[in-house]
Amino acid sequence: MQQISLENPVFATYVIASAIMVLKIMGQGWMTVYRMLKSDSGLASPEDLRQTLLNRSPRPEQLEVNDYVDRSRRMHRNDLENIPGFWMAGFLFVMVSPPLWLAQVLMYGFVAARAVHAVGYATRQNHEFRATFYTIGSLIVIFMALYVLGVVIF
Repeated sequence: MQQISLENPVFATYVIASAIMVLKIMGQGWMTVYRMLKSDSGLASPEDLRQTLLNRSPRPEQLEVNDYVDRSRRMHRNDLENIPGFWMAGFLFVMVSPPLWLAQVLMYGFVAARAVHAVGYATRQNHEFRATFYTIGSLIVIFMALYVLGVVIF
């Protein structure tokens, strides 16, 4: 069976998990824009203070940090720091033909960890709560990378 085929259930698992993570990253970007528009604040760059159709009355305070907007921006940055590693390690993991049950536990476990992390961030849970789910996702990615190395080297 070819590894990169939807007939391969491990690859199909990877495709589903990866597509969900694409939606998470892109959705978080849109959430930041929504929060900027809703609060009329949290703009990121001085040039954003130009008068436009969406910013009819620009004001210098629109550049001040707004936690409502910045929280979403931090969530987006966190996704961009973590999800690409999953995509790479997950793809390599598919290539070494792991057992389906292991791929599902790890890949869907990563998606679940990122989802709980996002809910924790959005609901202002403390650092230890968020760090717990960051750690779970991170350990999953590290495990997949080590598994790949183990198969390739040994």
